[in-house]
Amino acid sequence: MKGVKNRKINVMKRHMKAHLSKELREKMKKRSGRVKKGDKVKVLRGKHKGIEGKIAKVNYKSNKVYIEGVSKRSARGRDMPASIEPSNIMIISLIEKKTEKKGE
Repeated sequence: MKGVKNRKINVMKRHMKAHLSKELREKMKKRSGRVKKGDKVKVLRGKHKGIEGKIAKVNYKSNKVYIEGVSKRSARGRDMPASIEPSNIMIISLIEKKTEKKGE
């Protein structure tokens, strides 16, 4: 795709989506949802298949998601967080929205 790396952040955020679990599909009446920091996800494909955890970081520029508990070993022998494509994960539960009212 031409110009993918030159897109604005708000456009990239719209394209960062992952599959929803069956319960969330029925609740939201959607097949996929936008990934956010704090969502609980499950890895569906790749080396870390089956691991569940919370999203620690979302990188919109490189289109990658970092999950707590998913790491890879670097050439120096250190554990580094592994980057995963959002298409390879499934959202199990969404982060609770904080609803604050002014004046309270």
